Amino acid sequence: MLKILFVGDVVGRPGRRALNLWLEENGKDLDLCIVNGENAAGGFGLTEKIVNKLLSYGVDVITGGNHTFDKKEIYQFIDKYPILRPANYPPGTPGRGVITIEVKGVKVLIVNLMGRVFMECLDNPFRVFDAVYGENEADVVIVDFHGEASSEKQAFGFYADGRATAVFGTHTHVQTADLRLLPKGTLYITDTGMTGATDTVIGMEPKEGIDRFVKQLPVRFKVPEKARVIQFSGVLFEVGEDFKVGSFTRIYDIYERREDGSYTRREGSL
Repeated sequence: MLKILFVGDVVGRPGRRALNLWLEENGKDLDLCIVNGENAAGGFGLTEKIVNKLLSYGVDVITGGNHTFDKKEIYQFIDKYPILRPANYPPGTPGRGVITIEVKGVKVLIVNLMGRVFMECLDNPFRVFDAVYGENEADVVIVDFHGEASSEKQAFGFYADGRATAVFGTHTHVQTADLRLLPKGTLYITDTGMTGATDTVIGMEPKEGIDRFVKQLPVRFKVPEKARVIQFSGVLFEVGEDFKVGSFTRIYDIYERREDGSYTRREGSL
């Protein structure tokens, strides 16, 4: 049996802090930890220093999305680490969109895809999944579907039902309440949520988010570096010897900063 954690978009320093807190407390018996990290460096992209920090926390694989290449230095190190960018980027794009790792003798295929509705026009993620699924032998298949439209993510969930072990939606940063097993056994959630500062607009300072909608002017979003309240969002699930999903739970834990600068978990978190 495998115990697997998938963590929603980690945003900036508050997200990294929440991830570290949760894994320090709960990560000892995990067999695999997958984290969407495309917003981990100040809300936009990844640096090599931050990749190493995430791996030091106990993260095994880092997935991406539309912000994967925001920090140009990633071209220099993306192939050195277990980092994924969406597999439906055109051929020749740096990096890889799939990875197979062996955990307790079980072959786990992790696939990163990006939707096309209200996003960049990449290759068709449905067809790319068909190709990836057909070309790779694995006992367990986990998909991070990074998309804006709930309808596209839900459609993909049913499209992959019975082939993917689990499909986790990412990108919109607001955790949905529809975690469930689809009819053919695939674990699915439309959006896993955000790991970052709580009192924000999807991880960014509220003022800039409000200004963008009120004044309709371009603004530079900022991550609140010293957030008083931070959150951890993810899905924890088990895969049995039959390679099917057993127990699963949606996680939404909130931490508050004490006067001494340390954080404590708020009672009543989901």
